[in-house]
Amino acid sequence: MKQSTRMKVKAVPILISVLLVVGSLVILMPFVWILFTSLKTGEEILRVPPSILPRIFTLQNYVAVLTIQQFPRFILNSFVISTLSMVSVLLTSILGGYAFAKFRFPLKNVLFVIILSTAIVPFEVYMVSVFITVSKLKLFNNYFGIVFPILIMSFGMFFIRQYSYSIPNQLLDAARIDGGSELWILLRIVIPLCTTPLMALGIFSFSEAWAFFIWPLIIVNTKGMYTIELGLMQFHKRFFMDHGPIAAGAVVSILPMLIVFLLLRRRFVQGVTLSGMKM
Repeated sequence: MKQSTRMKVKAVPILISVLLVVGSLVILMPFVWILFTSLKTGEEILRVPPSILPRIFTLQNYVAVLTIQQFPRFILNSFVISTLSMVSVLLTSILGGYAFAKFRFPLKNVLFVIILSTAIVPFEVYMVSVFITVSKLKLFNNYFGIVFPILIMSFGMFFIRQYSYSIPNQLLDAARIDGGSELWILLRIVIPLCTTPLMALGIFSFSEAWAFFIWPLIIVNTKGMYTIELGLMQFHKRFFMDHGPIAAGAVVSILPMLIVFLLLRRRFVQGVTLSGMKM
């Protein structure tokens, strides 16, 4: 009986590992398919039955992406927009999250519920009103107009608020007794302690802005302001699609975010975990 129990205990981790490996392969398969598709010729992509590995490796799709369609300019636009959004989200999130966690003011809980409820409203619901606002401000075809709807993230305030609860109130009170202003406490104590969740939030907000599609499609009228997502549309012809350049462009668009995540993956996982320490 004891031996069977030990076998069951040993079998559980093995079963979990097998399920995780299978799930990882299922998730990675589309990315592997896109990668190998970007290395195929147009004829081989349309061949039936299809094959995963290319018979003839070619880099012509990447040459077309990086030269013919001004893709470096599109990458630069996406990088600028994503960076502006990330900086704004981090700034507003640390200010709002810290205030909701550590300060008392009238209607605090009501205001937080209202802010948090905006996270469940799809952007398409209020997109028309944002478009009217941007048109009155004459912000078409510029970086600020594109980044306007993603300057603030309500989820970011919630994220930092949850982590701020873990900062001891005694530490903040001791800084106030020593004569530290609220701004000094924020810059010297709160932000250094929130480095990990801020890095996780930065990755999340940067990736959200990097993949932003519907709003730039509406507000951008000149090719010089296209983002990388709009740049991929250039390979959609009237009667056919250039699958090879589209796959190559998708790989190029994924690489920056993949590199950033691989470098900061420990901080990202740690930040997500610690943000739920205390309600």
